[in-house]
Amino acid sequence: MHEDRRTRCAWAAGSDSLRDYHDHEWGVPLHDDRALFEFLCLEGAQAGLSWRTVLDKRDHYRRVFAGFDIAACARLSDRRIETLLGDAGLIRNRLKITSVRDNARAALAAIDEHGSLDALLWSFVDGRTLQNRWSASAPVPATTPVSDRMSKDLRKRGFRFVGSTICYAFMQATGMVNDHVVDCFRHRPLAGTRSR
Repeated sequence: MHEDRRTRCAWAAGSDSLRDYHDHEWGVPLHDDRALFEFLCLEGAQAGLSWRTVLDKRDHYRRVFAGFDIAACARLSDRRIETLLGDAGLIRNRLKITSVRDNARAALAAIDEHGSLDALLWSFVDGRTLQNRWSASAPVPATTPVSDRMSKDLRKRGFRFVGSTICYAFMQATGMVNDHVVDCFRHRPLAGTRSR
């Protein structure tokens, strides 16, 4: 492990890759449609697993799914999905792999309706980061009324693997909510961020 004495959220201590992800990505407001789509798919792939498992496979996911290009993912054929089920670099769950195509198609429809995936997803937090102030001893919730609303809406639109817990993890990852604990060195810099 890297020697670094800065205080972090406890979950970041599990590996160098988790620490780097925590320090540079988690909770940073994200407004790029492709990147938002990637996180939505990867959070779904995590269901029932650890984020470290998905993070360690992320580069392979990016190669296999054309950098999470939404239009390319929407065109995935049944034959290609069958091939991907044999790919040891992926989480080989048929529903999770198929959900990338389903989510891409739903994302394209959302883009047609809202102008961008960003506009739809950030509308659940009125376009700004929700700022929390958790202490290290207080449990951070797994769901909130906002993630409940997001989940319900996305499901109606045809998105898959978007339960409320997954939606909340997605919100945390993409900076829709700042859930760094208050003594974490990342909390204060992100408390001052603007979503736009």
